[in-house]
Amino acid sequence: MSEKKSFVIRIDNETYKALEKWAADEFRSVNGQIEYLLSQKLKEAGRMKDSKTNKPGEKNN
Repeated sequence: MSEKKSFVIRIDNETYKALEKWAADEFRSVNGQIEYLLSQKLKEAGRMKDSKTNKPGEKNN
């Protein structure tokens, strides 16, 4: 498993409550939900490769 970087995030209470509910619906912690959402959007934007499905040299489409 890769090393994880810790940082502080400030979000409004309404956003946190929505994230908390969404995370609970998907059996994740709020932190886990944020990590999941960020990684999905990074892959969609082509800024991070999907190491589970891509072979070396392939683009994530």
